[in-house]
Amino acid sequence: MKGMNEPIFQFLESVKNLCPKVTVAELSYLESGLNLSEFRSKHFYMHANTIQREIGFVHQGLLRSFYIDPKGSEITVNFVREGYYATDYTAFITKTPSKYYFQCIEPTLLVNLSYDHIQAGYDQYPNLERYGRLVAEAVLKVQQTRIERFLFETSEARYLGFVAENPDLFNRVSLSHLSSYLGIERQTLTRIRQKLARD
Repeated sequence: MKGMNEPIFQFLESVKNLCPKVTVAELSYLESGLNLSEFRSKHFYMHANTIQREIGFVHQGLLRSFYIDPKGSEITVNFVREGYYATDYTAFITKTPSKYYFQCIEPTLLVNLSYDHIQAGYDQYPNLERYGRLVAEAVLKVQQTRIERFLFETSEARYLGFVAENPDLFNRVSLSHLSSYLGIERQTLTRIRQKLARD
């Protein structure tokens, strides 16, 4: 694996960090199925109603995932930054069309790994199957946290939680996208920010 380029190296390091028991042979297998893709700001990595055949690890850049509600409004459900996967994971593993768009907020470089390569790796290498389970658990935790925040927290608490957990993202996303993600009106978000600035 010597001499590989930086995006692929970073991806493989992330695999090792999540699953320390992964072997050199398993990493080499993963590497053999990787490819890179680059997108300009505002371009789409994935459109709704399509089947995602590759999972994308963000090496550089930032995306948002969103859906379009019956009124035609874009509802942001996630921001995907460096070190995370751009994927509707449930749709990806079931090979069903996603309900979400993934659009680049910044110029973005992704490391892609195909569904077929991952599944073949699960059959051959026990640690890769473990890695897949750990990724699924991480996705579930994020989804559960988001659901519980909407159920149990105020708008202000959701905003404070986002800022505390994502200090590097705060200045990279627009107020419109952030208010949509938090489930509050933009004017309400502005009032919350003004109140906190005075406190």
